Parts: sequence; structure tokens; C-alpha cells
Amino acid sequence: MEIRIGITNTGRELNFETHDSADDVRASVTTALESGAAHILFSDNKGNSYIVPTAGLAYVELGTEESRRVGFVA
Repeated sequence: MEIRIGITNTGRELNFETHDSADDVRASVTTALESGAAHILFSDNKGNSYIVPTAGLAYVELGTEESRRVGFVA
């Protein structure tokens, strides 16, 4: 699943793919925001970790969980 995260006062967005489901990501973001946590931890398919400050979080866009198709569709 593709995730896009916008951070305030930053011209670029954080974009990566993860094996986590949309519900898992949505729950972790919601829990962090409601509990007043300072950071949210994400990990991608390649094993990289991202620590995003909740105070600077502008948006979180969750993509579809379908895998990309290869080739042409007739």
C-alpha cells in the first residue's frame, strides 16, 4: 500500500510503500494523535523507518491495497 504524508513547512511530501494494511496505518495515526504522542513511526517495504512529528503533520493519504498490474490492459 502506498502512503503519502504531508508535513507542514516542508515543500516535499514523504512517499513510500508498506506491507501494513490501511486499517493498521489509520489506527496507528489515530492513536498517536488522540494520545498526544510526539511522533509516529512508519516502516516501508525495504525495511526503512520514518519518524514523523505529530505536531507537523499536515495530512496522511492512504493508497489502495491492490498491487500494481504489469503490462497493458486491452
